[in-house]
Amino acid sequence: MPKKFIKRFLPDHQSIKDQKALKVFGTLLHDANLWHLNRKSASGAFGLGLFFAFWPVPFQMWLSAACAIPLRVNLPLSVATVWITNPFTMPPIFYGAYLVGVWVLGQPPQAFTFQLSWDWVVQSLETIGPAFLVGCGICAVVFGLAGYFGMNLLWRYSVRKAWQKRQQRHLNRMTHRL
Repeated sequence: MPKKFIKRFLPDHQSIKDQKALKVFGTLLHDANLWHLNRKSASGAFGLGLFFAFWPVPFQMWLSAACAIPLRVNLPLSVATVWITNPFTMPPIFYGAYLVGVWVLGQPPQAFTFQLSWDWVVQSLETIGPAFLVGCGICAVVFGLAGYFGMNLLWRYSVRKAWQKRQQRHLNRMTHRL
């Protein structure tokens, strides 16, 4: 069942409440619905986390947490899902988003080399920036929705399988008694 699998990877809710960056939410973090795992909260959190994972900003986790609270989805899962884009996966994911933007805008891809400088960032916003931002927006929406519906389907499937196993065990016990 997804619930058992997800719980193995989520941090303790107290450790999340103790994060300095989340202190701005104050007592809002005491809502029990933010910590429970069920189909609705897991699907929403997974979709939300994937949505913000494609935003090219350094504070993705904070944005995901800020939206998880009013939407009342699982806070730890929404914050953890953002880490799909991490320092190792960001280059291929964001390059893919750039290619999506190039395709949607009908532009030819431009050759560029990454440089860790403010001048390069400013220059890039003028050259590859529009295609990159459009691609990130499209990927955020598409993967966010796919994550929401995919988790929802996976949860339903696992519940159905567990129910069928219980029914089969019950039938096996009944036939052994006869």
